Amino acid sequence: MTATDQAVAMATIAAQAAADKLATDITIIDVSDRLAITDCFVVVTGGSDRQIGAIVDAVEEKMREAGHKPVRREGERDGRWVLLDFVDVVVHIQHAEERVYYALDRLWKDCPAIPFTDADAADHAAGTAAENGTAPAPAGGSSGGSPGESSDGSTGADEADPDGGDLRADGEPEPER
Repeated sequence: MTATDQAVAMATIAAQAAADKLATDITIIDVSDRLAITDCFVVVTGGSDRQIGAIVDAVEEKMREAGHKPVRREGERDGRWVLLDFVDVVVHIQHAEERVYYALDRLWKDCPAIPFTDADAADHAAGTAAENGTAPAPAGGSSGGSPGESSDGSTGADEADPDGGDLRADGEPEPER
């Protein structure tokens, strides 16, 4: 069994609302094969208690606009890990430390991830590319060439100086520290 189309749509709305408030590490996980109580987890990271509160408010607002309200909300008082339960979708909004410690991504690694692309970031990249007269970079952030290679053919990594010192990207030696 896979997540329903409605659950995927709900998860995408929640993920985009979180992205709009600058949440990071946004992941949508299809847990429908493992859990009978929900179809998808949305897991996001916030940088501070205040940002987590803003993400929670934005997710609830966008989900309400789409006709969904949470049946349960937990963890808001502590603000380190807030859970919003929309039945078909459960949204986890965590501080970075909690994200690493509880490792929900690792715990549910056997479940398929549902692709999510921040629509605003994609629109911005396309708009910037159009202004510059270039095509937007692929999702990996590279603009062609071999993986890890910049447009000038260099890898961007510092190169070794024959005298044993490191060279900066511009070919000049690194200053002594």
